[in-house]
Amino acid sequence: MSTEIRMTPQAPLPGAAVAARLACAMAQPVLSRVVRRMALRHPSLFARLGPHQGTDFLIDPVELPFALHLRPDPQALIFRAVPRDAAPQAGAVIRGRFMLLLELVDSEEDGDAAFFSRDLEVSGDTEAVVRLRNALDDVEGSVAEDAAEMFGAPGRAILARLRRSYATSQKGPAPR
Repeated sequence: MSTEIRMTPQAPLPGAAVAARLACAMAQPVLSRVVRRMALRHPSLFARLGPHQGTDFLIDPVELPFALHLRPDPQALIFRAVPRDAAPQAGAVIRGRFMLLLELVDSEEDGDAAFFSRDLEVSGDTEAVVRLRNALDDVEGSVAEDAAEMFGAPGRAILARLRRSYATSQKGPAPR
């Protein structure tokens, strides 16, 4: 069962810009740590991207108050949270629900199926997106579990809770 999602960000609510900037500031230390670890543990990921290492990707989890800017250049690696109104010009944009995006990173979800069911929106340089997807498919293990492990038991608990809540929300409302 597919739930319909609004892919276009809604008009910001009063105070939303401040909240988005605060959320970015809180998320940034985690994102920096995660991307450094990925670069150390999976250097072949960058080689697989070829000429798209310098592509700016905007990854937009629609229900979060910010988007993610990724430039997978091992010499100038960027992975940062950005308010949508201050997002850089991106060569490729990937938009969908946060947990869907996380499952795509871990190859737990079929990107083609998500795209054709309109749960995932891709625009810009589709070759770059395909290269990124193929590079992530080659990563051994789970990127999400790697990231959660960096924070020990609390990180693992948060990831488990996110996965449980997402699985429950995909089942739809309980029958009466």
